[in-house]
Amino acid sequence: MKLFFAIILITTLAAIGLAQTEQAAITPKDLDYKDWTHPNLIGEGETNLRKFTEGKKLVMVVYWAPWCPNWRHDVAFVQELHEKYGKEGLAIIGVGEYDTVEKMRAHATQYALSFPLVYASVTHLDREKTVHYAQRKEAGDIRRWGTPWYIFLENGKVAPAGETLATKLDLVNGELIKNEAEAYIRGKLGLDAKSSAP
Repeated sequence: MKLFFAIILITTLAAIGLAQTEQAAITPKDLDYKDWTHPNLIGEGETNLRKFTEGKKLVMVVYWAPWCPNWRHDVAFVQELHEKYGKEGLAIIGVGEYDTVEKMRAHATQYALSFPLVYASVTHLDREKTVHYAQRKEAGDIRRWGTPWYIFLENGKVAPAGETLATKLDLVNGELIKNEAEAYIRGKLGLDAKSSAP
């Protein structure tokens, strides 16, 4: 009987632990965030981040892995943000990490992701070799895999040339806090001022 209760207790504690999220606040950081060019996940060609930011009010870069439960917690919300604020000046680009291109594409199809997607690494064995790993560690992210990881790039704060894209930016070392993220985006896009105008 004691063994039965011990198994129930362990199972319950494990379920609670797995159900916890890694939500984190949007935090301003001084970070030497590098420009990059990665292959497109859907279609051919590649995308350069500096060129992608041109003419956009706010760009949200999200690093993700298809198997990551924390990313799966955020994925529908990120798609919703794209649909809701894309025409208002928010541009989202997803950077796939740590899995095969086939699995990333299947994930994008499963969740009907319609924002641009690129990929930077194609195996979990490359974790410590990726720019994503180095950049997020520099930003104070202590998680093992670090997905999702969000970088916000504002119009006018992106360097016009060079290896470094931005040095002062806002980021999230974990899952988005939905109310905070939406309020932040609305503020950066100037939508709160519009809605309160007579």
